[in-house]
Amino acid sequence: RKARLGVKNVPRKGKVLVGFRERGSSFVTDVERCHVLHPHVGELLPALSALIESLTISQRLPQIEVAMDDARCVLVLRVLDPLGEGDAQRLRAFAQRHDVVFYLQPAGPESVVPLDGSVDLHYRLPDDDLTLWFLPGDFTQVNSDINRQMIAHAMALLEPASDERVLDLFCGIGNFTLPIARRAAHVVGVEGDAGLVARARDNAHRNAIDNAEFFAADLYADLSAEPWLRERYDKVLLDPPRSGAYEVLPLLARLGARRLVYVSCYPGTLARDAGELVKHHGYRLVAAGVMDMFPHTAHVESIALFDKD
Repeated sequence: RKARLGVKNVPRKGKVLVGFRERGSSFVTDVERCHVLHPHVGELLPALSALIESLTISQRLPQIEVAMDDARCVLVLRVLDPLGEGDAQRLRAFAQRHDVVFYLQPAGPESVVPLDGSVDLHYRLPDDDLTLWFLPGDFTQVNSDINRQMIAHAMALLEPASDERVLDLFCGIGNFTLPIARRAAHVVGVEGDAGLVARARDNAHRNAIDNAEFFAADLYADLSAEPWLRERYDKVLLDPPRSGAYEVLPLLARLGARRLVYVSCYPGTLARDAGELVKHHGYRLVAAGVMDMFPHTAHVESIALFDKD
């Protein structure tokens, strides 16, 4: 569902390379076809290369972000120079021919705008009869099938009950929060990105969920004044970025939660935080496992269950 493609015009090869950057390098590996990406994109790479080569700003377009929902493909072009009308017409013709939607990013992530009309991206979570809407630049899990399995596994570990209050930290657009809301009495989602919080609230409203609250808060800063920290919670789910959740762990011990489910995209910080939870905060590690969220890469998604007696 998500990918970042490097773009590089290499005159000595007589083409524009569209592929993946090597780790720690600006070198772009030329890719003719990618079987890991959705076929809508994976088989389109040579055509994208030819398209970009035809643009007058081909030297000023270093990156393409791919965002897919359950039906449509959005390509966000990082453009370092303004797009001329001739280039815009070439993009429109390509979009119509290949059934894609182009967005442009002239500066930071907040600058992303559609070339023409915007699209209403969404994905389904059929087990919970949920639809989640998102913007092209929003964080979503990259693999839709594994995401559904991961949510089901997390719910089986967390076991939210109809009389329980649950806290979901690093909640994003509500990927775990709304499935929890289907099961718990009340759920609070907290996320550092205010835009994602707005989308999470909208997703709750559009799914007729009224037992979920969302707060925008930097979870790596001082949280002493946060209203959601004045409550007690039976259980906590957290899904932090690669840097982990070390800074919030001391707070978890004071919330009264007897069960934690920790979802991690980086086993190193999960191992560090697991040691902290067990050694200093009274939790015991009950179960742990991995999911192949990123096929054919060295990265895995991990999940761990902690209980407190």
